Amino acid sequence: MKLAFKWIGITSITLAMMTGIGWTAIGPDWRALIADPPQNTDLLFWEQGQREVIFKMMDKVPWLVKSHLIEPSTLVRELPHGEPLDFDTEMDDFFIEQHLAGALILHNGKVRYENYALEHSPEKRWTSFSVAKSFTSSLVGIAIKEGYIKSLNDSISDYIEGMKGSAYDNVTIAQLLTMTSGVQWNEDYDDPQSDVAKFSTHAGNDGLSGIVSYMRKLPRDYPAGEQWQYSTGETNLIGVLVSEATGQTLSHYLTEKIWKPFGMESQASWLLSPDGIEMSGCCIQASLRDFARYGLFVLEDGKINGTSILPEGWFAAATRDQIGVTGSNGYGYQWWTFADGSFTARGIFGQTIFIDPKRQLVIAFNGNWPNATEPELNKQRFEFIDSVRQIIDQEN
Repeated sequence: MKLAFKWIGITSITLAMMTGIGWTAIGPDWRALIADPPQNTDLLFWEQGQREVIFKMMDKVPWLVKSHLIEPSTLVRELPHGEPLDFDTEMDDFFIEQHLAGALILHNGKVRYENYALEHSPEKRWTSFSVAKSFTSSLVGIAIKEGYIKSLNDSISDYIEGMKGSAYDNVTIAQLLTMTSGVQWNEDYDDPQSDVAKFSTHAGNDGLSGIVSYMRKLPRDYPAGEQWQYSTGETNLIGVLVSEATGQTLSHYLTEKIWKPFGMESQASWLLSPDGIEMSGCCIQASLRDFARYGLFVLEDGKINGTSILPEGWFAAATRDQIGVTGSNGYGYQWWTFADGSFTARGIFGQTIFIDPKRQLVIAFNGNWPNATEPELNKQRFEFIDSVRQIIDQEN
């Protein structure tokens, strides 16, 4: 759910470059950020107003973070408007309490509610954080359908040469997808020495990328398949595996297999690590409408022109609990799951795509919570989702 951005910093050199090139390519929001630059280079500890600026613009300043473009479709999937939902919730107050930048509710493929705040709008992109993990999962399924990956039971070292001889040598793709590799990983963002704080800036060696050279050195904690442990690093390995198997960048593969064929409306982007590889555990920038369209893609079983581009039963397996995490949550193939058959993609600071197949419901949120994780706000978020489901049930 979390990703450190230690390599995003506004140094004196960067400031000089930004003040010298003009503002037309950057946008006026950056004026405030330059006037009061963050003292801490880790985005997780920026002030809320500073994040509010950069969440709309993370891919627009290439000397801070480079990205690959995800090109839109020439035949846009329309989102027709349905009857507006009759909320019990006071939505203006809900937006303020949740620090929402946008909320969009699709029911039976129609827009029942759409609204924006924090100077966000339908035309602007917002960063996804770990919502991207669920996109990466779908690319694995497509690669299997196309024969690039033979089976989820294959070892990841069959596809990533640099992982041979490591603790991941006999870890299967399925175990990587469900985060049950058993390999040691620390996802503590309060600890500057944690794996998640260090891996994104790790320099590759021996001809290997930074992520592969970092992950191959990790020791084993548990036998593979026995323990669930959330690991952004492992999702990044999944992205490397897909790229190695297909011979394509993740951005290009996503563009050609989902973004263009399904009718995504706007250009998107995928942020890159320092050595130029998509950070597949994080960081797709897209419009809220296209995040919601991705929810429709999943809801419609990945069908393009009536035929699914994923293996039969892929989403049924990917979106059900594969390991039994804790409490009401389960975990599938990079999806958070619930016992009633609904599931969600989640990212820090309040990014969400919630999908309820029984009700043909997709709810997408962009936000800027005060902290990366907010248990009380998350609880309130799902209480709202439950209220929407009750309204739909009453309509029927």
